[in-house]
Amino acid sequence: MTALGNPERSLPPVIHVAGTNGKGSVIAFLKSMIEAAGLTAHVYTSPHLEHFRERIAVQGVPIADQALVGILEECETANDGAPITFFEITTAAAFLAFSRLPADMVLLETGLGGRFDSTNVIATPRLCAITPISIDHVQFLGDTIEEIAFEKAGILKPGVDCVVAPQTPEAMRVIARRADQIGAKLFRADKNDFDLPAPGLAGDHQIGNAAQAYACIRRLAELGVGDQAIRDGIANARWPARLQHLTRGELVEKLPAGWELWLDGGHNPSAARALADFADSRNDIPLHLIAGMLNNRDAVEFLRILSPKASSIQIVPIPGEENSHDQEAVAQAARDAGIDAHSALDVGTAVEELANRDRLPARVLISGSLYLAGAVLAMAGVDSGDGFLHPSADT
Repeated sequence: MTALGNPERSLPPVIHVAGTNGKGSVIAFLKSMIEAAGLTAHVYTSPHLEHFRERIAVQGVPIADQALVGILEECETANDGAPITFFEITTAAAFLAFSRLPADMVLLETGLGGRFDSTNVIATPRLCAITPISIDHVQFLGDTIEEIAFEKAGILKPGVDCVVAPQTPEAMRVIARRADQIGAKLFRADKNDFDLPAPGLAGDHQIGNAAQAYACIRRLAELGVGDQAIRDGIANARWPARLQHLTRGELVEKLPAGWELWLDGGHNPSAARALADFADSRNDIPLHLIAGMLNNRDAVEFLRILSPKASSIQIVPIPGEENSHDQEAVAQAARDAGIDAHSALDVGTAVEELANRDRLPARVLISGSLYLAGAVLAMAGVDSGDGFLHPSADT
């Protein structure tokens, strides 16, 4: 950052978002409300689904390829061959891009933790937000809720307000203790406290994410985001591969009439529980699960939570991803744990098998990894950037 002239010190006001689940959705609601008020936001999120440039949205639009190449070259030159991670240089590129064009706000998602996250070089954000914390990334953050919450709470800054989603008692104690130590004021966001429109994102868990985004906007009176913009923003928010109903593309065409195809990038136990709740809310027809996961995820626990809701489970590899779980090994581990699961060569084969097995209406859910979700969106002919940027996009 110093070699680049400290662009992180020349940004519009920053909302810094950490947590385990819901970070991207909270940012999607914030972006939608801000834009409904006629304002602009730079947005930094990860991972991308189809195109790397999705990670860096300048004034709400994914950075152009040529601009991205130029900025990455500047970062490489400034780094001068020193050790640097993929996420670090990506973050540097985002800050450099954001420092050069005006916007009313920067919406900044942490990559993994918080305390040692590259995004935490922002010394004084305008606002912090911590979404629900659960077990994830234990190899980096610790294997207890308390340890993970301590890392996430590392984004708290003296004198900076933080909007906190409902947490387990263990996580909340850690966050509150850290806030008290450094003089950060906490504000609780509870979906029962607000009269909100139905969120534009599917799933009951999105009501909580919308409520947290709403609570953040209410702490930013200087933006002047009015009630109508708030309602429109929540109702029209889009965020690809978060319980997204796909209605076109080669996978949809493989399914019989009356079948539905849904896509979600959820990959940890907390996400599996949200998907299980979604299944309970739409139990009118059978649910078939197709899952593909990275090898650093607890695939069996993910499947254990969802298996009571699914009429069938098929495990697939993630296309082009060398760190994908071996599908047969996962299927066997699931069977050893008492879960009826089978492997399939790929997503297309899994969908075809379902279509050939039964013609009665059913719902297919593809989940387990955002990397798998990106591949499915490409097969569906749905541009993931368009789905985020343009609410009217046919998804």
